[in-house]
Amino acid sequence: MSLLSDTARKDFPIFEGLVNGHKLVYLDNAATTLKPKQVVDRISKYYLYESSNVHRGVHFLSDQGTKNFENARKTIQNYIHAPSDEEILFNKGTTDSINFIAQTYGWQYLNEGDEVLISEVEHHSNIVPWQILAERKKIVVKKFDVSDDYAVLLSNFKSALSDRTKIVSFTHISNTLGIVMPVKELADLAHKAGSIVVVDGAQAVAHMNVNVQDLGCDFYTFSSHKIYGPTGFGVLFGKKEILQTLNPYQGGGGIIDKVTFEKTTFIDAPFRFEPGTPHIEGALGLEAAIQYVLSLGLDRIAHHEMMLTEKVFSELKTIPQVVLYGSQLHRGAIVSFNVKGAHPSDVGSLLDNYGVAVRTGHHCTQPLMQKLQVPGTVRASFAVYNTPEEIDFFIESLKKVIGLLKC
Repeated sequence: MSLLSDTARKDFPIFEGLVNGHKLVYLDNAATTLKPKQVVDRISKYYLYESSNVHRGVHFLSDQGTKNFENARKTIQNYIHAPSDEEILFNKGTTDSINFIAQTYGWQYLNEGDEVLISEVEHHSNIVPWQILAERKKIVVKKFDVSDDYAVLLSNFKSALSDRTKIVSFTHISNTLGIVMPVKELADLAHKAGSIVVVDGAQAVAHMNVNVQDLGCDFYTFSSHKIYGPTGFGVLFGKKEILQTLNPYQGGGGIIDKVTFEKTTFIDAPFRFEPGTPHIEGALGLEAAIQYVLSLGLDRIAHHEMMLTEKVFSELKTIPQVVLYGSQLHRGAIVSFNVKGAHPSDVGSLLDNYGVAVRTGHHCTQPLMQKLQVPGTVRASFAVYNTPEEIDFFIESLKKVIGLLKC
């Protein structure tokens, strides 16, 4: 067992139990990560000893709650190296963020015939919001293709750009293939073409150092539950000069400067985009999750997860019945595969009998599945608590499943 997983596993009590009589081997981290005690304890502390609303009261609990809540915003700002905490918006998650951009920036600045350019490996949350906007504004949603060996070719991207491209939106790491996008290069090309750049960082922030200034994007978004934090909470970074031009697309308390029956004026970002009582424990839980990740070390995490990913990829290549998707190089901690002659759901269900949790299906990337000409894949994804011994057990279990399926 590696030193990093030795350190981490003690913080996750879920591993103390059994699944179908076996120790849990949790390889569904791209869907959601497990939560360490440190995160759960921070949320419990808020509810048991600090419970109060924020930005409203003058009493002690509200004042302290507001300070803690805004300190979480600063922690998140520093984690992704944003210039200012005024550029950090809190919401429900990555899907919510992309809808926000579509319904604010897209609605205000795109006109009939303008284009939104996305990659062909995108999650539905980075496809459907643009399609909804296209129906309402008569804009065009275009895609740029990856190569046959799943590489991102800048030539493909450049040829897809046009003088009508106003928004380029793509994932940092593909949730299905594990492709790591060359964000900086794509952003530079997009800006030269006059487009803004939106990056879906849901699969990146738990696994690598993210510096939004260095990447050069205009918006960057991620979900708390992908980085050991609570569900239902997310973050959107947006450049201040852009945010200050946008109108709220949701109304309510907490975002206003002055309200009359004739007219309402709004306060500055980020608060003008956070109506109502916020997900306070979500912010505090995410802050605790980030502190946990930093305590382990991002470089150590990246090294550990890449070791596991390469081990899985190499082992699966030796099994004749397995079809792998994506390159072994330049990938995140995600491996997708199929077993010849077997439906991915059957493989996943049988692996569960051995306590191995993987994800099966189209992974909210149905257009990509159509390109691959498969109904779905089996996806194994890795985190700090996974061990080489678990990988060995996973491979052994998969071989047993293949035998049972007579593939």
